Amino acid sequence: MAATRVITAATAVTQTTSCFLAKRAFALPAKRPCGGFGALCFSRRALVLKSKRPFSCSAIYNPQVKVQEEGPPESLDYRVFFLDGSGKKVSPWHDVPLTLGDGVFNFIVEIPKESKAKMEVATDEDFTPIKQDTKKGKLRYYPYNINWNYGLLPQTWEDPSHANSEVEGCFGDNDPVDVVEIGETQRKIGDILKIKPLAALAMIDEGELDWKIVAISLDDPKAHLVNDVEDVEKHFPGTLTAIRDWFRDYKIPDGKPANRFGLGDKPANKEYALKIIHETNESWAKLVKRTVDAGELSLY
Repeated sequence: MAATRVITAATAVTQTTSCFLAKRAFALPAKRPCGGFGALCFSRRALVLKSKRPFSCSAIYNPQVKVQEEGPPESLDYRVFFLDGSGKKVSPWHDVPLTLGDGVFNFIVEIPKESKAKMEVATDEDFTPIKQDTKKGKLRYYPYNINWNYGLLPQTWEDPSHANSEVEGCFGDNDPVDVVEIGETQRKIGDILKIKPLAALAMIDEGELDWKIVAISLDDPKAHLVNDVEDVEKHFPGTLTAIRDWFRDYKIPDGKPANRFGLGDKPANKEYALKIIHETNESWAKLVKRTVDAGELSLY
């Protein structure tokens, strides 16, 4: 039997919320200025593409998003689906809005802190549920617990055809952008949190660029103290180094080489992190509009 729990998604009540797209706003009616990199807001009317799935850049209407677990945890059948208020399946990658304006973003937890099952959004399955990653048919685990809540920014995509001239010309890893949330509370798989970005690490994994956005949930007791990379060093001393070292070394026990980091092996500041979020949101917009090849990625 599927287990269902209700979480409060960080959406803006029952009307539209901001769409993060700036330069490629969709030609939908009833647009008005709103927050977020000069973005536009639209009423919830979908632009029908060349598939059966309509695309809309507005938020899910009902802020009460149900998370439905199917299959036993830590099994090949385990999936965490997201349902809207009517019980319809939606994609955490495509349908949860990225931005809430005023520098606040939605973050979807895939891996709770102090756990090691390697959970991730299944980008090649319909409705992109969260599942446990596999290798050669076996479930994957990190060699040791991850010490922070880890997950993704919805409506972002690291384009594997785009070479980043600032990070050794590396191409994107074909996934949503990862977030490392440094708050004190252990979250649950599928939780949707309001976060503010603080820094960015340019991890290079087997030649692919895999951004790690360091952020904090707005409900954390220390959230008001940290607004940029320098604040993290002050109020969470050693955390940025620990994050870099963890992601650098976690593959070594499996006999693989350490990961590397671009940008001088140092975390970039908040402004740079926002730049990365903006660019990868634009890449995602091209993906869902089919102006770039989706390959095996699900746009449902």
